[in-house]
Amino acid sequence: MMLLAAASTGVTPESTQQAIGYPTLFLLVLLGALVPVVPTGALVSTAAVVAFHQTAPFALALVFVTASLAAFLGDMALYWLGRRGMGSRNGSRWLEAIRSRAPEERLAQAQAKLADHGVAVLVLSRLVPAGRIPVMLACLMAEWPLRRFARGNLPACLAWAVTYQLIGILGGSLFNEPWEGVVAAVALTLTISAAPSVWRRVRSAR
Repeated sequence: MMLLAAASTGVTPESTQQAIGYPTLFLLVLLGALVPVVPTGALVSTAAVVAFHQTAPFALALVFVTASLAAFLGDMALYWLGRRGMGSRNGSRWLEAIRSRAPEERLAQAQAKLADHGVAVLVLSRLVPAGRIPVMLACLMAEWPLRRFARGNLPACLAWAVTYQLIGILGGSLFNEPWEGVVAAVALTLTISAAPSVWRRVRSAR
């Protein structure tokens, strides 16, 4: 995240930004898919702001390909690890990590929607803040094979990358300085991510 933000200041040449930025974006999004605490949406929006202010051709397309590929591979790796944990007598730390981030209420909702709508729920789960993990766990408990999960996860990752890239492009188009667009894009993505949690707390307080 720091490298992408630093690149947006324009201190380094574009070739250096690309050489550092795309591999960094790939690794961070991949890590964020495996360890769901990294704000990957903010990373993609930030990278889109940087790419929007570059003169290099296909910069935005490269951000899209890099982010969606990293998200897809990370999801597939996490699902594969989860399947191994489901089949293991002692489970696994990855399966435990998935379970810990899927409250019983949300898991039950995800299971019901998955039973009714199938792959469509998986596609939408990445667009809903904190929706990916409960649906992934529901797929694991429904014993979806890896290939079936992949068919739904691919369009989900593509739609996710497009959505957060558009947020970054919007932020970049509103401001002349790249760093201002980065701040706006990060603030917007973090607000979107936090909104469901805040709403649940408000309902609980009532």
